[in-house]
Amino acid sequence: MKNYINIFKILSVAIILVSIGFLYGCKSDDPQKEDTPELITKATLTFTPIGGGTPVVVSATDPDGDGVQDIAVDGDIDLSIDTDYTLTIMLINELAAPTDPEYNISAEVEEEGAEHLFFFGWTNNVFFNPTGNGNIDNRADGINYNDSDENGLPIGLSTNWSSSVNAASGKFRVMLKHQPDLKSATSTSSDGETDLDIEFVISVQ
Repeated sequence: MKNYINIFKILSVAIILVSIGFLYGCKSDDPQKEDTPELITKATLTFTPIGGGTPVVVSATDPDGDGVQDIAVDGDIDLSIDTDYTLTIMLINELAAPTDPEYNISAEVEEEGAEHLFFFGWTNNVFFNPTGNGNIDNRADGINYNDSDENGLPIGLSTNWSSSVNAASGKFRVMLKHQPDLKSATSTSSDGETDLDIEFVISVQ
């Protein structure tokens, strides 16, 4: 009788272990959603005059990515008075090889547009259009986005700007948020993880 009981116990334990292994295996095979921030070591902002002229190019670099160094800008944004610009943003991960898909972060942001949104902020009325101070503090404030995701919501890799008709100087801030399952028409700069947050001195003259 004891032998039957022992065999029964062994079989029960074996069945439980096999069941656990099966469940774990199924879970491991499920695709995992990538919710981690993008690794960006360089962000380049290019303000191209819509009517023709020399582009204004500035960059911010963080050579060690998630390391101890802080991201640093390489100069100021100097725009001309009363001029229309298209701003394009290029993001790269220089810790990856140029042939690696992880190198071109802008392409990844565009591909995963439904999970990403750029926010902008500025001071001292350096822009005539859009007016205000940007949508970092208030999502409802206007930004002239040129691109959109599969849901028709803006991304921000390309935007339009009109500089002030008067000389002015202040700050210009760019923030990229990673918002998987969070991005909506009302999601804010407080939602999701921050992929990028940089601030430049900007002048219009």
